[in-house]
Formats: sequence, C-alpha cells, structure tokens
Amino acid sequence: MDIRFTTHNAKIPAEMKEYMEGKLGRMEKFFSRILDMQVAVKTDKKDFVTVEITADANGVVLRGEQRDPDLRKAFDLALKVLERRIRRHKEYLIDRAQLKAHDVSFGYEDTAAQAEPESSYSGVRIEREKVVEPHPMTAKEAALQMELLGHSFFIFVDTDSGHPALVYRREAGGYGLLKIRA
Repeated sequence: MDIRFTTHNAKIPAEMKEYMEGKLGRMEKFFSRILDMQVAVKTDKKDFVTVEITADANGVVLRGEQRDPDLRKAFDLALKVLERRIRRHKEYLIDRAQLKAHDVSFGYEDTAAQAEPESSYSGVRIEREKVVEPHPMTAKEAALQMELLGHSFFIFVDTDSGHPALVYRREAGGYGLLKIRA
C-alpha cells in the first residue's frame, strides 16, 4: 500500500510521520482492498490543523477529515472517521455478497421553491471548481459512495439509463435522486 503525504502551510515532524504510517499500515490488515492512501495536512490562520485521509479501496474512495489545534489528535480523529466508513463499506460488501441489499429510500416531492429576489444573487461567488468523472453505478451504490465520502450529494452515471444522475441527502431524512436527461 502506497501512503502519500501532502501539506499546505504545515510541516509534519518525522516522528509524527512514522506514527501516521504505522497507524495507516494497520488499516491494510483491517481491509485488504485498500490500494493507496493520501494524507493531507493543512494549517489555517487560527493555527488549527485539518487532517484529511483519503483511501482508494479498489475504485471506491473513502475519506475521513477532522480539525483540531493538535496534529496528532486531528489525525487520530480523522482515522476514526475513516475506520467507521471502511467498516460500513465492508459490511455493505458482505451484505451484498449474501444478497441482502440495504434499503435506501428515494423520496420525491413536488414542491415549488420560493423564488428569491434577483438582488440576493448578485453576491454569489464561486469559491472552488472541480472537474469530476462520474462512474457508472446504481443509485444505491451512489448513495453508499456519498456516505463513505461524507458528502451531501454524489454525481454518477445511472447504469439503467446511461444518463448522468445525482443522489443527495434530504433535510427531512432519506435520499433524493435527480435524473438528468441528456
């Protein structure tokens, strides 16, 4: 397993790097599908450290992120989040192998959004831009991938229709699915 470290306004002491590599090395024994891991360490203006651990488990991306003033504590907390997501993914794979699919409900509501005045949009600023390459999968698999990443939505290509789609977490609970006609 390959472990890469990246930093932004931060330095990782050698002993801390060894500690991280040791902890991450044990993850491979826990879940053998992990091919590589990336640890990103960032320090903000308030001297808080953000640690983001991303694992590639044979095409499935799992991520844990935490923020704390102490680097070791931020790493340990991020690792706990990642372990929880790996455990959830491992259970999913076991359930799927036993043909016990998780029941993911997709709710649809026909509610018209109340339009805001145009002036409220004048201050909209795009802070970050990402280019994504959506992969073919079912809506249930996309919902699981979204949960494993800790995101509130996930873009994918629906295997049934071949069209792009988006699954999202609803505020009222459950999941929603947007199908995009191309």
